[in-house]
Amino acid sequence: MTANRHLQLDSEEMRAIGYRIIDLIVERHRTLPDQPATHKESPPELSRRLHEPLPECGCSMDAILQQVLDDVFSNCSRLDHPRFFGFVPSPSNFIGAMADALASGFNIFAGSWISGAGAAALELVTIDWMRQLCGMPESAGGIFVSGGSMANLTGLALARHAMLDDRTGGAVAYLSDQTHASVRRALRVLGFLPCQISELATDGRFRLRVEDLAAAAARDRSAGKRPFCVIANAGTTNTGAVDPLAELSRFCRDENLWLHVDGAYGAAAVLCERGRALLEGLESADSLSLDPHKWLFQPFESGCVLVRQGALLAGTFRVLPEYLADIHRGAEDVNFGDRGIQLTRGFRALKLWMTIKYFGLEAMRKAVVRGFELAEAAEAEIRKTHDFEIVTPAQMGVVTFRHSRAADQEFYRRLVDGMAAGGLAFLTSTVLRGETVLRLCTINPRTCEADLTQTLDRLRELAAGMIGSG
Repeated sequence: MTANRHLQLDSEEMRAIGYRIIDLIVERHRTLPDQPATHKESPPELSRRLHEPLPECGCSMDAILQQVLDDVFSNCSRLDHPRFFGFVPSPSNFIGAMADALASGFNIFAGSWISGAGAAALELVTIDWMRQLCGMPESAGGIFVSGGSMANLTGLALARHAMLDDRTGGAVAYLSDQTHASVRRALRVLGFLPCQISELATDGRFRLRVEDLAAAAARDRSAGKRPFCVIANAGTTNTGAVDPLAELSRFCRDENLWLHVDGAYGAAAVLCERGRALLEGLESADSLSLDPHKWLFQPFESGCVLVRQGALLAGTFRVLPEYLADIHRGAEDVNFGDRGIQLTRGFRALKLWMTIKYFGLEAMRKAVVRGFELAEAAEAEIRKTHDFEIVTPAQMGVVTFRHSRAADQEFYRRLVDGMAAGGLAFLTSTVLRGETVLRLCTINPRTCEADLTQTLDRLRELAAGMIGSG
């Protein structure tokens, strides 16, 4: 094999490789229901397969692709599998995947107008579509980021800047015991100490209580502290719970507090009538995170943050080094590198824009509704048997349940591991008020009722075997 010092391929070589990769993706989608939902080798085995000296010479693309298929992708969970119910699945879609290929193939830089005017213009359009869906005012703006963790970090950085002028001493942020770990991580990164994070217990539906929040804020003000931000949930990972957003918004407005809504999981449900009813008050957020790679069916990575006053983005993040002077000449130019943490950033907006353009909102709305219906179908199936009982009913595509005769954490760990080892389906456990429970998240429109039945039948079979063997 002759090394190519220019790292170039001729047209036929590119077509051959490209068609081969497309064929693999299409075949993967075609056979997805017949593949295991999850599989992984042990760390020593994966190390044995993949560890090799740094290659001095290249090898054939056929050999490379075969190794990727056999040793890498085969040891990754299929988060778009119709029986992948763990965590929050990423259903993805083929149009979004092809958009990523386009953005990568054309090597689009989406950090500045001078380098990517078309990308910036399209991102503005797509952000505005998200603004409209969430009911936020025309003053709102936003930016696409990697996911909910970065969206929460961005939103809370805006809160710190707008409410505290970046001086964190004595400041307090309020959240519930159901808030996603990424929020605590974001506050830590932003310089807040554990004593500045006030965690409040939730009610019987796992929602933040406004009266508890009011009492905590009043105590902190009396103690000379500076309450500045409330983090509300629009669909918790544990149970799909939605905090009383409208009430929280009124409280924050009266108390001059920033309201950040973590909607990474559930905010996209605003697409449908049922979701809008549950998410009343979402439009009043000062900042809002949402993850299109969850309930808007995009491939990883696709996160988004919206902010009520869009001008705060540049006010918080913009810096003007001398080597970027040329990108700031046009007063009307939009440089997304000024609106977030990343200067170098890929063209994430393209996949969501192409998906919406191709399928239309009607089809996506029906897919969101399907997530609600599947969780309700799972709940109904669980209620038919005496083996399991419902802990939290279906809400926002999530249902939790427990075994009627087993409660210890080790039992559920073995049950989850047994399901994963078999490959038929994948689900995860969580802990609610000290009790380990099982959890299904059903937002994949590829899932059908038969997938739910097969999963629950297998779960009952495993549980019976474990209890029988004592």
